[in-house]
Amino acid sequence: MKKFINSVDDVLAESLDGFAAAHADLVTLGPERKFVRRREPNRKKVALVSGGGSGHEPLHAGFVGYGMLDAACPGQVFTSPTPDQIVEAAQAVASEAGVLFIVKNYAGDRMNFEMAAEIAEGRFATIVTDDDVAVENSTHSIGRRGVAGTLIVEKIVGAAAEKGLDLAGCVALGERVNAQTRSMGVALTSCTVPAAGGPTFALGEGEMEMGVGIHGEPGRRRVKLERADAIAFEMTTAIAEDLDARAGTEALLLVNGFGGTPTIELYLMYQAARKLLEKRGLRISRSLVGSYVTSLDMAGCSLTLSLLDAETTALWDHPVRTAALKW
Repeated sequence: MKKFINSVDDVLAESLDGFAAAHADLVTLGPERKFVRRREPNRKKVALVSGGGSGHEPLHAGFVGYGMLDAACPGQVFTSPTPDQIVEAAQAVASEAGVLFIVKNYAGDRMNFEMAAEIAEGRFATIVTDDDVAVENSTHSIGRRGVAGTLIVEKIVGAAAEKGLDLAGCVALGERVNAQTRSMGVALTSCTVPAAGGPTFALGEGEMEMGVGIHGEPGRRRVKLERADAIAFEMTTAIAEDLDARAGTEALLLVNGFGGTPTIELYLMYQAARKLLEKRGLRISRSLVGSYVTSLDMAGCSLTLSLLDAETTALWDHPVRTAALKW
């Protein structure tokens, strides 16, 4: 294993210190590095709090800032944050408008955020993201997994909260965006968890994992490596059919790298997916390409399609200023 580390036990702490120092104009760390929060919280709006295991950077800490999250709780690598982390983060950014938890549909995340909501005082609500079309159930989730579509929910709901939408309205909006968003991933290599010191799973030179999860958990099947156009065809077909996406509908296409895929390949996959979706009559009016919801050093990518309307398009275009997204 070749990694830029000093000690396996200190990877997360040292990384968080570096993140906070690099983006000190935007964020600050909570006590004992339990959470990352906006440097200047807006106490008049609904506060958005998310989190999950580390190793998926820039999710979620990279999306803390104006127009998105107010705080994020980083767990250990691929491990859910603890309830006390979540409670302290919520208390640090809470306002009279309430706190909204945005939680990926993984068992540990859901359980710990639910416990935090029971412990903490104040007004709380939760949105659970479950955009992965690859599997209905796994050892990590009941129902579909929450993956890269979580970013889209955080961005659109974050903009609405910034504009003053109340807690109930943010919940309804987030649930609508989640219902209109689908994702699917493919892995070309495994990831390597530093504490494990080796690959999480083994893929042959000519194999790929179709429908992989963001922790490297298996998807639909292991198959022979195909050309990019064929990979994009299977992924876009599964996503578009699951969404029942109708011709003429406007949509956002997110091509997300898993951490080990060069940008040149992500744009190639974007072009392949865009052409296929436009053949179906969809109008790709918004796009995002890059590594935003990663799996450490895994080579691969996911495609996410989110159907848009006038309201969600305007909210997507709302200014944002975070470490990972700025416009």
